[in-house]
Amino acid sequence: MTQDELKQAVADAALAFIKPDLKPEVIIGVGTGSTANLFIDALAKEKDDFRGAVASSEASAERLRGHGIEVFDLNDVDSLAVYVDGADEANRKLHLIKGGGAALTREKIVASVAKTFVCIADESKAVQTLGAFPLPVEVIPMARSAVARKLVKLGGNPVYREGVVTDNGNQILDVFELNIKDAEAMETEINNIPGVVTNGLFAHRPADVLLLGTSEGVKKLTVINTMAEDGEFY
Repeated sequence: MTQDELKQAVADAALAFIKPDLKPEVIIGVGTGSTANLFIDALAKEKDDFRGAVASSEASAERLRGHGIEVFDLNDVDSLAVYVDGADEANRKLHLIKGGGAALTREKIVASVAKTFVCIADESKAVQTLGAFPLPVEVIPMARSAVARKLVKLGGNPVYREGVVTDNGNQILDVFELNIKDAEAMETEINNIPGVVTNGLFAHRPADVLLLGTSEGVKKLTVINTMAEDGEFY
């Protein structure tokens, strides 16, 4: 299967997984990116079975509205039954790196209020150790260089993602060459740098379920069944 076919398979699997949660009063969280877009397209088939969605980006909100799905402001929602989103990397603990689409801050906020976080990804995203994909860090513009110097001291090589402005009006540093042995500690340390809005490590709030598209079909992974295995991630 091609990568696009794997993405479509996990999008369809995600819809099947959350279908029991789709009730007239339910609002779900929806992420950002190419795999999330496929999920949105699949979700449109069930739009009459749930109330609406909270989107993690303006692009996803526009796509949802284009399908006739009502989009809610998170300030008007107490909780979300489920949040479905992709990832740039995922490890055995279901810690993630996200932010390739520059929506990491809103993604992290929406994930934080969801009862269940379902991550959808193709098998190329499964890694033993996070960090091959550069870690996105959203920064307040005036602090970009100051934050970059701090990231260098942490062993990283930060590169300004030129021409990109987040939905929050901020900028992105992509940090290469980070040695992420302890994702939770690294997430905290980077977030404590003045001028950082947040970084793309989802370790304190990891995925609850990873639906991974593989050549052998979609695999449903949780922390329990991944930690029990040795060798390759899946």
